[in-house]
Amino acid sequence: MIRAALPFAFAFVVATAAKATEYDVSLQGRDTNPGTREAPFRTIQRAADVAQPGDTVTVHEGIYRERVNPPRGGLSDTQRIVYQAAPGEKVEIRGSEVVSHWTRVKGDVWKADVPNALFGAFNPFADEIRGDWFDPKGRKHHTGAVYLDGHWLVEAVLLDEVLAGTPSTLGALWFAEVGEKTTRLHAQFPGVDPNQRMVEVNVRRTVFYPDAPGRNYITVRGFALRHAATPWAPPTAEQIGLIGTHWSRGWIIENNTVSHSVSSGIALGKHGDAHDNTSADSAEGYVETIRRAHAHPVPWTKGSIGHHVVRDNHVSHCEQAGIVGSMGAAFSLVTGNTIHDIHVRKLFTGAEMAGIKFHGAIDTEITGNHIYRTCRGLWLDWMAQGTRVAGNLFHDNDDEDLFVEVNHGPFLVDNNLFLSKTNLLDVSEGGAYVHNLWGGKIMSGEEPGRLTPYHPAHSTTVAGLIHTRGGDDRFYNNLFVGVAGAALEPPSATDWAHRTSGYGLQVYDQRSLPLQTGGNVYLSGARPYAREAEAVVRPEDNPRVELVEDGGAFYLRLVAGAELDAAATRLVTTDLLGKALVAQVPYESADGSPVTVDRDFFGKPRDRARPTPGPFERPGSGELKLRVR
Repeated sequence: MIRAALPFAFAFVVATAAKATEYDVSLQGRDTNPGTREAPFRTIQRAADVAQPGDTVTVHEGIYRERVNPPRGGLSDTQRIVYQAAPGEKVEIRGSEVVSHWTRVKGDVWKADVPNALFGAFNPFADEIRGDWFDPKGRKHHTGAVYLDGHWLVEAVLLDEVLAGTPSTLGALWFAEVGEKTTRLHAQFPGVDPNQRMVEVNVRRTVFYPDAPGRNYITVRGFALRHAATPWAPPTAEQIGLIGTHWSRGWIIENNTVSHSVSSGIALGKHGDAHDNTSADSAEGYVETIRRAHAHPVPWTKGSIGHHVVRDNHVSHCEQAGIVGSMGAAFSLVTGNTIHDIHVRKLFTGAEMAGIKFHGAIDTEITGNHIYRTCRGLWLDWMAQGTRVAGNLFHDNDDEDLFVEVNHGPFLVDNNLFLSKTNLLDVSEGGAYVHNLWGGKIMSGEEPGRLTPYHPAHSTTVAGLIHTRGGDDRFYNNLFVGVAGAALEPPSATDWAHRTSGYGLQVYDQRSLPLQTGGNVYLSGARPYAREAEAVVRPEDNPRVELVEDGGAFYLRLVAGAELDAAATRLVTTDLLGKALVAQVPYESADGSPVTVDRDFFGKPRDRARPTPGPFERPGSGELKLRVR
């Protein structure tokens, strides 16, 4: 029967490809047009309504104020539906609308009455932010926003704060009063007449997001996507981003600018159900969420979910996460993205904020990203198994560059530049850290209070639940830079992770599971693991590591000496790393092939006999200046 079905399937694909159509969209078009270059559609949604697998929607220059809800996806990686900005043309899709006719109240304070008809069934100024693991910090927050020339103002707690006329430390203020027929906005516009400038307000919850799961194989390319009234996106609820995949497979999101989402920018996450935001912020609640995801009509399996490519996007000004995903980011590639200014206003808080925040990033590769000016850079929470974090640049992040929480391995972290004050919060086990540059503190902890999952290799199936004891990590060929005289910081009595903080691997001395180490270099006060043999420890040597920006490019300055040649390094392979203790799974590539860390940060081949410690192979000696972005 299978042999008989194959010719029919092949004929169907060929026939579909033969009918592939390119639809054009222009602000000068009409939705009653046929969507050709000569007679384009007016809205992207009209093109989405007619586009079939294999078709391309090309959007021409201008600002499109709409929410695109693709009613279908493609059939395969070669039979996609592609949405793209016309080459060389600036195309923006915004979830906001222009508000004019402002009236001065006094000084720099103005008001405008907005008809509720503008919002339709969803008024973001009445939509309060809430959900699992969300902390409002004692006040109300709404998904509405007011923008002046594209940049957002700050929601005030009280109208009187706006009327006082003094901006907050974060900027000018606004306040909304939602009535039966109108929403009255008060806003501060210091030194500006808003009627002479572009003032916009959030109207739509999202900008590009399907209303049901299973809309697969969609490409979104080359747009500026801005201004969305996104809800809080915890791992236990439907995760709606400014752009999102909504529990689907095989999306490509590339070369876009994504900015000004009240919560999350790009969402690769969970479906919604009746249990959204009912977990009581508990580990047991998330275990049940995983169980329901396996039982969903589009189940959490390798064949149904994930396999997304998110590359070369510029993501900024999101107050929860730049990229978020609970389970839906599995088997994906996240590469070449620049992510910054995430959760910098800190008006609210919770447990889901980071440049990238993933739960269940099984076999996901996170490579070549530049993440800075965030709360946390990358947060891998639960089920980072088979995950690889390689060649990323982290700096100027407030909390830490990388947080690995209650994972059991194996996962691989190699050739990264960790340059914030705190580099790693490790409340996991079974990680392999190879050829990284560590310029800040490392924190190590355990989590005896939660049972969390591990899996068979390359699978979402839950093999078991276990506590996190900490340790069972591998540290090979790393370069650690400390601060001379800095003391080890033991855990406090109130520290949930019982974490110890310091420079170097000394923080693991009290962990119950031992480390595997080799080829590491410790400089300027960084200290080795107590049981580490043949480490190069030179507390008097300061490589003076500094990241500088020049003309939009980022350069790493450092002084390299003989210490790099003194380390007893060896090539890191699957055989050397062994198996993670809990899962009893080897460190290997997502396709099951053995892994060899034989390239450096720049892609340069490693010396197979004695590779250079740190992220750069044979960088030279003396004062170096290396362009890293």
